[in-house]
Order: sequence, then C-alpha cells, then structure tokens
Amino acid sequence: MPIIPHANATKAATSLRKKHLFILSATLVALGALMSLWLQREPLENLGEENRMGKSGLFANWDEGDVVVLVRHAERCDRSSDPCLGDRSGITVSGNAAADGVGSAFKALGLGNVDIFASPRLRTVQTANSMFDISIATRDWLANCRSTLTQNMLDHKQARRNLLLVTHSGCIEGVAKALGDSRAEHDSEYASALFVFVDRASGRPRLLGYMNAEDLQRFVGETQG
Repeated sequence: MPIIPHANATKAATSLRKKHLFILSATLVALGALMSLWLQREPLENLGEENRMGKSGLFANWDEGDVVVLVRHAERCDRSSDPCLGDRSGITVSGNAAADGVGSAFKALGLGNVDIFASPRLRTVQTANSMFDISIATRDWLANCRSTLTQNMLDHKQARRNLLLVTHSGCIEGVAKALGDSRAEHDSEYASALFVFVDRASGRPRLLGYMNAEDLQRFVGETQG
C-alpha cells in the first residue's frame, strides 16, 4: 500500500519554499539598491572645469605638501604618424611641446616642496625632462605598476612634500580604480595629470580629480594674465 504524506508535512514543505523565495527576493532587492547607489556615484572630477582647482582644495593642499600627482607621458611616437623627438620608443615632437606646457603649469603651482620621479622607459624620461628642463631621477616601480603604484606612492610620499610621478596610463588608471571614487575606470590621456590628496594624520589617500594637458596649459595662461 502506498504511503500518503501527512498533511502537516506537505504544509511545512510549502512554507519552507515560500520562505526561501522571500529570502531570494529580499536579496535581489538589496542588490538592486546597492547597484543603484553605485550608478549614482559622481565620476572622477575634471579640475579643468569652472575653476574646480580652487574649489577642490588643491591649492591649499599643494602649499601644505599633501599632494601626489601622477602625470602620463606625452604622445608615444610608435603609435603616431607625427615626427619623433628621437628614438621611436620615445615621444613625438608635438608631445614634447605638450610636456613643456604641462611642466609650466607645475612651475606655476610651485616646485619648492616637490619630489619628482619618472618611470625609466624612454617616453616617460623624455616627458619628465621636457617638463622640468633637467634630468629627472627614475624609479623602476613606476614602470610595471598597474596593481602596485598606490602602495608605492604612499611609501615614497614624504611629510609636507608633494610627490610628482611621471608614469603610464595603466598605472594611473590602476590608482584611480584602487581609490574607488569613480564609477568608471579613469581613461588617462597623454600628458594628463591625476591629483591625489594624502591626509597627513591618517595617511589615507583621496582622489581630488584630473586635468588634461590643454587645461593645465590654460591654467598657466590664466595665472600669467
């Protein structure tokens, strides 16, 4: 004779299924809310717009020596039809001019309390030398640094001294992603700069924003006008 499940057992199984469905629905709602908050986050701030350099606190932070700035090398010759400055592994002639203009922006900000290093690759060395008209010290950790630059820059940041690093797009984008203030990975343009504030008390970094080469050069014209 077949065994007929007890009515209470059937009711308990139905109740358990409903409970599982409720938990699943609540989890999906919670995940949806988190996704909505993530999508509402502001993208990385362009400091070249509407005098945002001043509003961001960059000038005061720079004067206090609490800034790390990451500059991407100028236009690569091996990916351009423009004339090369020298070897094809370096930058173009037009990239050299852009680097010179970007360097003028940092000279206008002030270099009295800045430590400057560059990746040892030719394109970054040429960019750094064009920016500051002198030979810049190189560091190997600025070359292959997509996942390590955030910690390295904090390790080499001196108290009350800004740190300026001439490096590569993947490394800069890695820092922007690691600090997590942007809803999309930062797309670093040639000779653009990413500014990071480092709290002196806690040592914690916070993204201030970025500027492209054209805005940095315009900043020089505004300060001299």
